[in-house]
Amino acid sequence: MLNADKLLCDLFQSYYDTRQYKRNTRSAVVFEMDYESKLFTLREDLVHGTYTISPSICFVITDPVQREIFAADFRDRIVHHLIYNYIYELFDRHFIYDSYSCRLEKGTHFGIKRVEYFLRSCTQNYSRDAYILKLDIKGFFMHIDKHILFDQIQNFLQSKKEGLSVDYGFLMRLIYQVVFHDSTKDCVIKWKKSDRNWLPDDKSLFHSLENTGLAIWNLTSQLFANIYLDALDKYIKYGLWFKYYGRYVDDFIIIDTDKQKLLSAIPQIRDFLSDTLHLTLHPKKIYLQHYAKWVQFLWVYIKPYRTYIRKRTIGRFWEKVQEINANKKIDKELIQSVTNSYLWTLSHYKTYRIRKKVTKNFNNRFRSHFHFTNSHEKVAPNIRKLTSSEIRNLYPQWYYNGNIR
Repeated sequence: MLNADKLLCDLFQSYYDTRQYKRNTRSAVVFEMDYESKLFTLREDLVHGTYTISPSICFVITDPVQREIFAADFRDRIVHHLIYNYIYELFDRHFIYDSYSCRLEKGTHFGIKRVEYFLRSCTQNYSRDAYILKLDIKGFFMHIDKHILFDQIQNFLQSKKEGLSVDYGFLMRLIYQVVFHDSTKDCVIKWKKSDRNWLPDDKSLFHSLENTGLAIWNLTSQLFANIYLDALDKYIKYGLWFKYYGRYVDDFIIIDTDKQKLLSAIPQIRDFLSDTLHLTLHPKKIYLQHYAKWVQFLWVYIKPYRTYIRKRTIGRFWEKVQEINANKKIDKELIQSVTNSYLWTLSHYKTYRIRKKVTKNFNNRFRSHFHFTNSHEKVAPNIRKLTSSEIRNLYPQWYYNGNIR
C-alpha cells in the first residue's frame, strides 16, 4: 500500500534536491512562491493518478557540441528526482564498477583516472604491447527503444520489491508515464531555424520513431541510459571477457594485449547492439590504435606517462572569457559559476601556465568584481564590492541570529 504521508516527505526531499542547482530558473522561482501547497497538490495528483507531465521547453545548445535539449518543467523535475531517489541505489549496486556517468563518487575525472590505470596495468607499466579500442553509439539517446527500457526496469524492480521504500505498483505506473512521455508533444520551441541547420536528424527527437528516444536533459534519462546499456557492459565484460573496459554514457573504451581479439570484437558488439538494444555502432567513430599513440577520452588526450587537456576545451575557455568581457551586464553568480567550472576542470591536470595565461585576459571590469586564488584554481568575489545581502548569502557562517559575529 502507498503511504501518502511518507510520499509527502519524499516529495519535500525531492524538491530540495531539485532546487539545489535550479533555484534561479524562472519555473523554480514561480514554484517556490507557494511551494508547500504545490507539493501537497502534487502529492494528491500522484496518489489519485491525476498527475500529468507539463510541456517541455525545447532549445539548441552549441557548447560543448550542438545538441537538442528538452528542459522539463520544475514540477516534473521534482518527480524525476523522486523516481531517482527510489531506484538509484538498487540499480547502482547492479551496475559494473566501470560505468562512470551520473553515478555518485564517479563521473568524468574518475573515468579518466580509470582509463589511465587500465593503460598502466594492461601494459605492465608500459613494458609490453597493448591496443586501445574506442567505440561510440550513433545517436544514442534518440534511438533508445522505450519498450526495451521499460521491460529492463520492470524485470529488475520486480525481483527487488522487498528493497523498495515505496509501493511497487505506484512506482511502476510513474516510471511508465515518464518513460513513454513524448517530449516533442506541445513543447515550447525556443530555437531559431538557423540553430538547427547543422543538427543531424539522428540527434533530434523530432525525427525519432514512435516510442523511441529520451530527452537528454532530464535526470531520469541519465539513469535510464545506464540501465539501458548495462546489458552491453555485462556482455563486453563477461561475455567477451575484456578485463579493461569502461564506459561514459555512449563512449566506451577497451584495452587489451591481443589486437586480433579487439578486431573480432567489433562485429560482435555491433551485432549485440543491433539485435538486443536496437542501436547502431557509429561506423565513423571506431578507433583502434597501439597504446603508444594517444587516445582521446572525454576532454583529455591520454598518452603513456601523461595526460593532456584537449585544445578544444582550452579554446572554449578562451571564447568564454571574450564573451564575458564583451557582455555589458554582469551576472555575478553565472560568471563565477562558469569560470570556476573551467578552472576546476583544468586544475585536475598540469595546466597552471595555461590557466594563468587565459585568466590574464579578463578585463578590468571583471577584476573589479572578482579575484583569483594564487594557484588560479578558483575565482572568488571581491568582498568590498559585495552588498550586505550578497555577503549574507555567500557567507552565512559569519552571521548569527541576523547579526554579524
